[in-house]
Amino acid sequence: MWTAEIGSGAHLIWNSNSAMFVLITGSSGLIGSEAVVYYGSRGWTVHGIDNNQRREFFGPPGDTTRNLKRLQSEVPDLVHHDLDIRDRPGILGLFKSMRFDLIIHCAAQPSHDLAASIPFDDFDTNAVGTLNLLEATRRHCPEAVFIFMSTNKVYGDGPNRIPLVELEKRYDYADPAYEHGISEDFSIDQSLHSLFGASKTAADVMAQEYGRYFDMKVGVFRGGCLTGPNHSAVQLHGFLSYLVKVAQSDEPYTIFGYKGKQVRDQIHSADVIAAFDAFYNNPRCGEVYNLGGGRSNSASILECIDMIEQITGSRINWTYRDEPRRGDHICYISDLRKLKAHFPDWSITRSIPNMIEEMLAVAVA
Repeated sequence: MWTAEIGSGAHLIWNSNSAMFVLITGSSGLIGSEAVVYYGSRGWTVHGIDNNQRREFFGPPGDTTRNLKRLQSEVPDLVHHDLDIRDRPGILGLFKSMRFDLIIHCAAQPSHDLAASIPFDDFDTNAVGTLNLLEATRRHCPEAVFIFMSTNKVYGDGPNRIPLVELEKRYDYADPAYEHGISEDFSIDQSLHSLFGASKTAADVMAQEYGRYFDMKVGVFRGGCLTGPNHSAVQLHGFLSYLVKVAQSDEPYTIFGYKGKQVRDQIHSADVIAAFDAFYNNPRCGEVYNLGGGRSNSASILECIDMIEQITGSRINWTYRDEPRRGDHICYISDLRKLKAHFPDWSITRSIPNMIEEMLAVAVA
């Protein structure tokens, strides 16, 4: 048995021979909260870092307090740290006092629209915050597995250069080389990323470097559209969840450009965590994976509107602006072949209609 001070004079006691410890950043967010429940239900000691910065970024609709209260009810032993990942002394102090077997880094400024108005906050959160966590891991628990939640925005608008075919309600790849989607060897260079995409690219490359240079077990997962019922969705982030939200409230929804035919692949937060756990059990140093719904879970905005209207029986009040967001993808589908080859037991378990129905059920409850 041994002890460590965890702040405010409190001490945590654990048996170093048996307990497994996971640190989850952004623990009250969509992916972080899914990870808290997953590992908490499996007997791990779960530490979460979340200072509700999402509320600062997006206002009251982005507030994650409700999610934190749910987690504290479902995982009573959750150790919550109201800590900013930009606080380097605070992060280094936490790692010095603790021993973690797994770090899942989900905390971020997640909006490429918002980043342009808060460039320092965006870069310090996404790039510098990630460096703080990587270096703290290297110094104090270098044998731990480190999982970084990156983004498909590291590819910038490069995917928009792929020849497309316009169908009735969606775009799709005209080049058969992209039948399975965008693979990990697609260039991240010489493209328009948005400041958000640039800050996440900096973090993505730094995470890879810590894995390769220091032989640390770092996995980088470039997420497509991540979704689920616990998303604090807002107009600038959380496409499918926000669309379901406005459908229920009869709020107006705005489609920005590309005729509403822009395509995203949707993946449920539970399938994201299953991929993380597969990596934890068979880690590689500095490996990169594209993680999304793949072709089977790809849909345009118009197609998603159709699905929601069919399931709810209600019309969505939407309008169109013929001005796409800068750097926005016209068609993005994650090529999952590398991920499935490395982890053959992993697969997508929820379809888009499944996810919509789950969001609606949770909202009613």
